[in-house]
Amino acid sequence: MFLIIVLLIGGYSFLAFSKHTVVKSSSQHAVISKTTLSKSTILPKIISSLSIIAMRKKSYPGSKITVDQTLANGSNYARYLVTYDSDGLKINALLTVPFGIKPKNGWPVILFNHGYIPPATYSTVTSYNIMIDPLASSGYIVFAPDYRGNDNSQGVPMQPYISSDYITDSMNAYSSIKEYKDVDPKDIGVFGHSMGGNITLHELVITHDFKAAEIMAGVVGDETSLLSWWNHRFVTKSIEGNDLDTYNIVIQMEKENGTPGSNPNYWNDIDPTKYLTFITTPIQIQVGSADNEVPVDFSSTLYASLQKEGIISNYHVFQGADHNLSPDTAEAMADTVSFFNTYLKK
Repeated sequence: MFLIIVLLIGGYSFLAFSKHTVVKSSSQHAVISKTTLSKSTILPKIISSLSIIAMRKKSYPGSKITVDQTLANGSNYARYLVTYDSDGLKINALLTVPFGIKPKNGWPVILFNHGYIPPATYSTVTSYNIMIDPLASSGYIVFAPDYRGNDNSQGVPMQPYISSDYITDSMNAYSSIKEYKDVDPKDIGVFGHSMGGNITLHELVITHDFKAAEIMAGVVGDETSLLSWWNHRFVTKSIEGNDLDTYNIVIQMEKENGTPGSNPNYWNDIDPTKYLTFITTPIQIQVGSADNEVPVDFSSTLYASLQKEGIISNYHVFQGADHNLSPDTAEAMADTVSFFNTYLKK
């Protein structure tokens, strides 16, 4: 009977250990399928990668950019579908290059961080043209990465609220475009819309290399505000698919680690708004007062915090404009171009 009990305990322990084993790819990052997104076994791997200090210490080597397809030209610039490497994954990106005489030190660059569109419907070539074209036609090389799992990019999509994957993909995009021919590596700015604003804010506390940053309708609230935002969207049934998967993990993180009020050390460690003193980059923030997707006070609160820290920053509210700054998108992008010109075309 004793032997039987020992064998049963041993078998149970083996099964329990097996259930908590994280499968790793050759790049040592968790391989997460859609069927496992709600299981607590993946949380330790995801959470550890979210630490701001860990992100600052991580290497982002990027790779050579490969042109896969020449697209139809823009008004005064060439367009290409390209790929680069991030964590061993092939990531697609849109690359635009101005026509005309290249400046002595190369063209200035805008790294473009797009917002959330369901990964399967996001298009490298067509999504966000309304915001990319004004930048590209103003004499900038624009580099707009997909992030993993978006469109035909390799990997599993994991939003920046629960994983550092998209941030890693954007940082590797930065390292890649910095080495591209015709680029002035000292004049690179970054643009982020919505979810891309969250990615951009992370990058600004990771590196001092960007000369200017634009955050438009950004998801840039602190962790307490983000948790409230996710809960509101769930209650109002405004999220589904990949977005719902992300919400389930956000709530699981809260269950396992407590709230920002009860366990501030954990949440502060992964909150870029708690590391604003690391920022040295001038920032412009633009929002629409009628944005019903991302709270406007995310942006206003961030702006107030930047001002308190003495960080060069502008804030512009477009009355009656929505999440995409419509009907004032053209005016907002003109302001964006003017802002970048100030810092990238001296």
